[in-house]
Amino acid sequence: MKSLPKKNDSRPLADVRVPVRFKLSALWASVLFLYLYGDYFELYEPGKLREMLAGRTALGAVSQGALLSMAVLMAVPSLLVGLSLVLPARATRWLNVGFGALYTVVMLLAIQGSWRFYQFLGGLEMALTALICWVAWTWPTAPEAVLTADPS
Repeated sequence: MKSLPKKNDSRPLADVRVPVRFKLSALWASVLFLYLYGDYFELYEPGKLREMLAGRTALGAVSQGALLSMAVLMAVPSLLVGLSLVLPARATRWLNVGFGALYTVVMLLAIQGSWRFYQFLGGLEMALTALICWVAWTWPTAPEAVLTADPS
């Protein structure tokens, strides 16, 4: 059985390079948690539940089309958690750059005139979606030797 390190142990900690796919997946998962908490806390704004029960949203009357649009808007980041791990690298890169940028802009528009808690969470969401763009954009390329290696 290994013993616990001593308090004064000054050896550097072992660190592992996290693959880009895992970073992107984890960032989308974090964004989703922030979306969830923002939408949940928003229910505590005075009058919000009354508006919902009356069939009104910030974007207008509740309809099947409006709810489908909101569902699609939230499904994309949810799917990107898994798709970032399984799609080919080139597709994953461009989907993350594109949707990261799109969701940064969507949140920039969504926080206009909102309560401070929502602006705070929205700011974090924008920082994470911008980071998603950057991580995907700066995805390292394979070394030349790997690209030209003869498989025989």
